[in-house]
Amino acid sequence: MNLSSSSPVKLNAKPIPSRPAATAVPFNGSQPQRILFGGGCHLRKVTNLSTTTTYFSAAKPVDAVVDKQQKKTESGSDGGPGRIESLSQVSGVLGCQWGDEGKGKLVDILAKHFDVVARCQGGANAGHTIYNSEGKKFALHLVPSGILNEETLCVIGNGVVVHLPGFFKEIDSLESSGVSCKGRILVSDRAHLLFDFHQVVDGLREAELAKSFIGTTRSGIGPCYSSKAIRNGMRVGDLRHMDTFPQKLDLLLSDAASRLQGFNYSPEMLKEEVERYKRFAERLEPFITDTVHSMNEAISQKKKILVEGGQATMLDIDFGTYPFVTSSSPSAGGICTGLGIAPRAVGDLIGVVKAYTTRVGSGPFPTEILGKGGDLLRLAGQEFGTNTGRPRRCGWLDIVALRYCCQINGFSSLNFTKLDVLSDLPEIRLGVSYSQSDGTTIKSFPADLRVLEQIKVEYEVLPGWQYDISSIRNYSDLPKAARQYVERIEELVGVPIHYIGVGPGRDALIYK
Repeated sequence: MNLSSSSPVKLNAKPIPSRPAATAVPFNGSQPQRILFGGGCHLRKVTNLSTTTTYFSAAKPVDAVVDKQQKKTESGSDGGPGRIESLSQVSGVLGCQWGDEGKGKLVDILAKHFDVVARCQGGANAGHTIYNSEGKKFALHLVPSGILNEETLCVIGNGVVVHLPGFFKEIDSLESSGVSCKGRILVSDRAHLLFDFHQVVDGLREAELAKSFIGTTRSGIGPCYSSKAIRNGMRVGDLRHMDTFPQKLDLLLSDAASRLQGFNYSPEMLKEEVERYKRFAERLEPFITDTVHSMNEAISQKKKILVEGGQATMLDIDFGTYPFVTSSSPSAGGICTGLGIAPRAVGDLIGVVKAYTTRVGSGPFPTEILGKGGDLLRLAGQEFGTNTGRPRRCGWLDIVALRYCCQINGFSSLNFTKLDVLSDLPEIRLGVSYSQSDGTTIKSFPADLRVLEQIKVEYEVLPGWQYDISSIRNYSDLPKAARQYVERIEELVGVPIHYIGVGPGRDALIYK
């Protein structure tokens, strides 16, 4: 797979011998003639990677570091299970880019070592794809990704917005596939209800914005959070008071009709919704609880809690590429506000980052690969939305954005996903710095969209590897170029990469 017109960078070291379990599998597709980068780019080729003096600041050679790591893994002191068991009582898995990094898979793997898996924000716009031990695929949206582990309790916290028709559809699908949900899911009485009309409003709002549309999933997330913010929203706890439910829903629907042309509201609509939600209320009752109390009781009882983030930091309402963001806080702060957990209780946070970058919808994307190059990467990585099937925009890994996310969240480690997708590339590029048109370096990820649209990206070019690595399970067995790519990222962002995904399955994970 060739995503660049530049000549490939050559390793000065000896070629890696072929392995029977990791034969080269080239990707299909036509060769692109050129690649365009958002705002232009500078290239800095790294042509001598055989010693650490080229770009590694560590005193020891790469092979020595790998050998030391391999010994740790073989001794069991630093292997996967040992590392997972050592995670804090309250740990979290959060996205580092614009979502779709593969958070669900890591949560599913970690869940068997935790008593509780909790969602703290977002709604059914979070699509997490996971696989069970038989390889059966599950696409989850509201239900936490710990549901496939029978001993795990799943919590939908107060910061989540809940679309009940979708929630019950998801439960029915899980139950029909043999996954028991009874007594295993708790829904916060403080969580806000997302109605079908919120989805209608979402579409109307996007139409109003015309060429400036956000590119939402039209799941109604933004309008529901808007209702919450202007304080006329309805919460799960309101389902316990059906005597006042109609009046509150009437106020909500009337407000939407007064604000948006094209939103048709009638007494019949209200009557139908009330009858519908009477049935939902009866079915949901066994799930409803005060999750703030439940979570803090679990903490006091020394139970282990894993928080599953939806979306990612670059979509954060405060820290993302506003206004092309989600309506909640998928960064570390959302854990406390979305679950009622004290900040001092939160320990290890694992950031999930894809080996390249993708985003869905509108908004600036500095390292985007346009044209056939982006199409090729999209097909190789099967980059299509879990919820909508929309093709994702694809680009090189953006180190500036990643470092920014690490600063905001204070990650203790990273999960590096989809490294296998980069196999068979002659070279790989890392967006290592930004500069303005006058050459001035931008030290952090800027808030100003005009600046973002005009920045130039400086790239480091590293060698690729001509091997299918999807069957590799030990870090030391990866091609040297793949290891150097991982270690260069560690050096640039200052956070260790402990987990490396090389495929979609549960077992396709390397512990580093």
